Amino acid sequence: MIEHAITPNLVFDVSHMFAGGLVLISFLMLYQDRLYALLNVFALQAVALALAVAWQAYAQDAPHLYVTAGIALVFKALVIPVALHRMVARLGIHRQVETVVSIGPTMLAGIALVALSLVVMLKATPAADALAREDLAFALSVVLLGLLMMVTRRNAVSQVVGFMSLENGLILAATGAKGMPLVVEISVAFSVLIAFIVIGIFLFRIRERFDTVDVDAFDRFRGGRA
Repeated sequence: MIEHAITPNLVFDVSHMFAGGLVLISFLMLYQDRLYALLNVFALQAVALALAVAWQAYAQDAPHLYVTAGIALVFKALVIPVALHRMVARLGIHRQVETVVSIGPTMLAGIALVALSLVVMLKATPAADALAREDLAFALSVVLLGLLMMVTRRNAVSQVVGFMSLENGLILAATGAKGMPLVVEISVAFSVLIAFIVIGIFLFRIRERFDTVDVDAFDRFRGGRA
C-alpha cells in the first residue's frame, strides 16, 4: 500500500461518514411519499455510494475500485433515475407512493433493523479490523432497509428502487471487505443493469395488460380469477 498523507483516523472517520450517510439516505427513501422525490433521493444515494467507493479506492490503494465508483455514478446516479423518471411519465403511474403500513411504523422497523445489523455484524466479525466491521454493519443495514422498502410499498416502481438500494448495500460490503476482483464488480453491475431493463419491459407489459402497476390490484385480479 502506498504511503498516504492522511492518517488512519481520518481514513476511518471519512469511511464512517460515507457509510453512515448511505444508511441515512436509506431512511430518507423510506420517508418519501412522492415517487419523483423517491427517485431523486435514490440518485443521491448512488452519488454517496460512488464517493464511498472512491474513498475506499484511495484508502486501500486499489485503482480498480475507481471503476466501480464510476459505474455507480454513471448508471445508478444518472442513467437509471432518468430512465425511471421517463418510465413513470410515459406509463402515467400514480405519483403518490402507496404503502402497506404508515411511515411511522416503517421508520421504527427501520431503526430496529439497523440496530440488529450492528449487533449481528459486530459480534460476527471480532477478528476483522474496525473499519471493515463497521462498513459491513452499515452495508447490512442498507440491504435490510432496501428489503423493508420492497415489502412496505405497493407500487412496483418503488419496489424496483428498493431492489436497487439493496444492491447498493452489497457493493458497499464488497468494497469494504477488500479483495473483490474487478471482473466480479463489472459482472454484478451489468447484471443489475440487465435486471433493470427486464423489470422495465415487464412494467410496460403489466401496465398494458392491467392498466396499473399496483401490486394490490394484481392480488385483487388474481382473487377474482380464483
